[in-house]
Amino acid sequence: MQTQLGLAHFWSQADLVTQAVALLLFLLSVASWMVILRKGLGQWRAGRWHDRAMTAFWSAHSLPEAVEALKAEDRSGVFAQLAMVGAFAAQSFDRNADRSIGAGLNVSESVTRALRSQIVKAQAGIEHGLTFLASVGSTAPFIGLFGTVWGLYHALVGLAGATQVVLDKVAGPVGEALIMTAGGLFVAIPAVLAYNACTRANRIVLAQLDGFAHDLHAYLTTGTRTASLQAIRGGRPA
Repeated sequence: MQTQLGLAHFWSQADLVTQAVALLLFLLSVASWMVILRKGLGQWRAGRWHDRAMTAFWSAHSLPEAVEALKAEDRSGVFAQLAMVGAFAAQSFDRNADRSIGAGLNVSESVTRALRSQIVKAQAGIEHGLTFLASVGSTAPFIGLFGTVWGLYHALVGLAGATQVVLDKVAGPVGEALIMTAGGLFVAIPAVLAYNACTRANRIVLAQLDGFAHDLHAYLTTGTRTASLQAIRGGRPA
């Protein structure tokens, strides 16, 4: 009986549907771990270098120097991009005011609109992948359960017509079918834990980004629009 139990024997005895379910769970596990590692690395960078990036920005002697210092220290890129967008909005206000549909806005409203739009873009990038983790965490157990039910069905069909049911003839197929349930949980649990951890970390990053946007807005709307836009490397932010 011991030689009949195992993943190799389970795979060899499984039909096409069971193998497809097992392969799907494997692909979901690989994809979710790729998202988990990528999100974890990005959030580690954002948290580790945030204080240094903010210190470098506010310690600079001019806006172009501050943006360059922030670009060098901000490994996540979200704070540097926000600074570039805000600086461009403030410095280009007078030039575009007379011929744009936003002519009725003052500089404070123009900068606010640009910063808010960039925060929305940054939030979309920060939260990218969380929907996939939530989907994996909620559906993987049911996928595994489907594989288990399908395996049990075939195990019972195989026993149909038998005049005598021996324990080792039942335990093997049933145990192999239950592997699918364990596989679904193995895929779902890390995805759910990672989703909760990433959601909490994202709230912290977005709160920091919102605070930086308020400070940046106050700075850019109090007489700093005379700096040259060309002095900021990279030109107009995308």
